[in-house]
Amino acid sequence: MAVLPATGPSSPSTAPRATPPRRGRRSARRAAAAVLAAAALTATAAPAAAGSTAPVAAAAVAAPTDDAPNGTFQQVTGFGSNPGNLAMYAYVPAGLPTGAPLVVALHGCVQTATDYYRDSGWTKFADLYRFAVVFPQTSAANNSLSCFSWFDASKDSRGTGEAASVVEMVAKAESLYGSDSHRVFVTGLSAGGGMAADLLADYPEVFAGGAIDSGLPAHCATTQSAASGCQNSDQRLTPAQWGDKVRRAYPGYAGPWPRVAIWQGTADTTVWPVNATELRDQWTDVWGVGQSASATRSLPGGTTEYVYDDANGRPAVALYSVAGMRHGLAVNPGPGTDQCGATGSYFLDTICSSYHTARFWGLDGGGPTTPALPAPAGLTATAAGPDSVALTWQAVTGAASYAVYRDGVGVAAPVAASYTDTGLSAGTSYGYTVAAVDAAGVEGARSAAVTARTTGSAPQCFTDDNYDQVKAGRATQRAGLTYALGSGQGMGLWNAFTTHTLKQTGPDYFVLADGQC
Repeated sequence: MAVLPATGPSSPSTAPRATPPRRGRRSARRAAAAVLAAAALTATAAPAAAGSTAPVAAAAVAAPTDDAPNGTFQQVTGFGSNPGNLAMYAYVPAGLPTGAPLVVALHGCVQTATDYYRDSGWTKFADLYRFAVVFPQTSAANNSLSCFSWFDASKDSRGTGEAASVVEMVAKAESLYGSDSHRVFVTGLSAGGGMAADLLADYPEVFAGGAIDSGLPAHCATTQSAASGCQNSDQRLTPAQWGDKVRRAYPGYAGPWPRVAIWQGTADTTVWPVNATELRDQWTDVWGVGQSASATRSLPGGTTEYVYDDANGRPAVALYSVAGMRHGLAVNPGPGTDQCGATGSYFLDTICSSYHTARFWGLDGGGPTTPALPAPAGLTATAAGPDSVALTWQAVTGAASYAVYRDGVGVAAPVAASYTDTGLSAGTSYGYTVAAVDAAGVEGARSAAVTARTTGSAPQCFTDDNYDQVKAGRATQRAGLTYALGSGQGMGLWNAFTTHTLKQTGPDYFVLADGQC
């Protein structure tokens, strides 16, 4: 990829000419670069694997070399329908309280979740700053080199494939560990970095911040054939055109947007440094700020940090340019607070990127993503009928509005300190939290959760094969196919070998509810 020349004080410097390495090292590096560059073009689709229903322990894993973890690293299954055919692993520090943040860390090509757990340094800061880490894992069944499919619109878009599987993992982790859904972050290396950028664009309401390490702009490529062009050439798009790729990922979303850290080596010949410039252009445009840095400073490992503040003077985007670093994740093994990780393939000894990313996100107790307003007190939820729940809470000084969450999903943004949630199912329990939102659109801390159950009887569910669903009058059949009565949802072939769950939500009205009852 031709490097986009840097211009002005806010841009990272152009990569210096590297000193030619010894022949053996040069061959190894060329081979590694070829592996990763080819990876984006060798994806092979595989059917989604069915998830089971409970967390299970993985085989014992060696501890990271810089600090022995005090928690548990295990595989978690049964996290959803898993349309992307991924595996979920998680690290949870011992004694982690509810309401702690959550980090999602995506490995690079030819790596595994265990590699990233061992070498990235995220476990050290999970223990130090108290948060859980989810490590999604893809495999050769999805891509011959185990790359995340950042370049495939059928796998990296909102509600599809691998992107949807990762968001299912977030929901599972929030349920298992009581994670604060307001403080969920995603980071990734290389192809994992490209997927992290896509996730920030697809699900800005899920992720408060992200980090793209040696990765690609969000939705740079939508087909396999376009992937190599993103990796190694200037796409020559304006900041507004880059920003539009984010805005199109979730049409109608109006913010707040995730805060984004970008890490890039100036000597990377696999994902060329121009990608960092394009990422900066993309996310500063999304935030509505210019491409001139608000502040610049030097960090260890030949790293220069460029910070781009939002309209309120708080960091929205940060670009970390590591002089002379090739393709990989920046680590710096050692016992110091600002050191982390272990060196290895694509884990390069320069600077502990995980430390600086965690601080940028505010996981150390400071920084831009620390909640600005306190949690509303006195939240109450009372059934107001078979389809509604009335909520009230104490007003928060400085709040311009409030964010109401039902079972972890945002449902309303009232200005007053009350809200009635409607359109609910009878006889059903719902959990609620509320956060205050300041004039800049920044949410504060979430309230304690409360639960209310609507009046009336809960909808009935019926699990049976399609033949008997029709025989019982809960479905109809036409031309050998089966359809749910009332909703008309397709259920497949009319036979005794296809089974579905139907939920009755009204007289003679049924909806598909597989896995929901």
